[in-house]
Amino acid sequence: MIFRDRRQAGARLAGALSGFAGPDTIVLALPRGGVPVAAEVARALGAPLDLVMVRKIGAPGHEEYAIGAVVDGADPQVVLDEDAARLAGADTAYVERAKAQALAEIERRRAAYRGGRAPASVAGKTAIVVDDGIATGATAKAAVRALRKAGAARTILAVPIAPVETVEALREEADEVVALSMPYPFHAVGLYYDDFSQTSDEEVVAALRDA
Repeated sequence: MIFRDRRQAGARLAGALSGFAGPDTIVLALPRGGVPVAAEVARALGAPLDLVMVRKIGAPGHEEYAIGAVVDGADPQVVLDEDAARLAGADTAYVERAKAQALAEIERRRAAYRGGRAPASVAGKTAIVVDDGIATGATAKAAVRALRKAGAARTILAVPIAPVETVEALREEADEVVALSMPYPFHAVGLYYDDFSQTSDEEVVAALRDA
């Protein structure tokens, strides 16, 4: 399955999530690429849209390959794939530096995107976490764990594209995982989009404003 762009992917994903519409549902995007997808889902479900401020920890010299992720909060949640970190040569000092850098970028994004507005409460709600695709699942796992800790009654992870083995692993974290396409063998997420251009900060702010 090839998607034209993130908005089309979001519209298709919304169709698969129609059963979750309700007053206690909230849609949470993983910025930045997940925001255009989540905006379409939130619009279709009539649900509020907010963000999960999560940032991946990349491998040394290969930052695009996630070996873990960190989610902001009073007690920042860190998810680390110990085996991947060891194979990548990421020692404790490297992980701590990467964590600090990730939290600094999250702080910048929070100020840019929310402008001082407090995050929406997920306590007692069905939280639908949306991204434009999943590869290793590190950021998605961190996001789901953070939402559970924040009191979400139910966590649904929803993406247009993901490898089947990652989806199966994430079923241990979320109450439900919805993936429109699980190709095998799996290649990079961007290869399943005609247009996978980077989502800008301005697009994120506009999506939140419109929602």
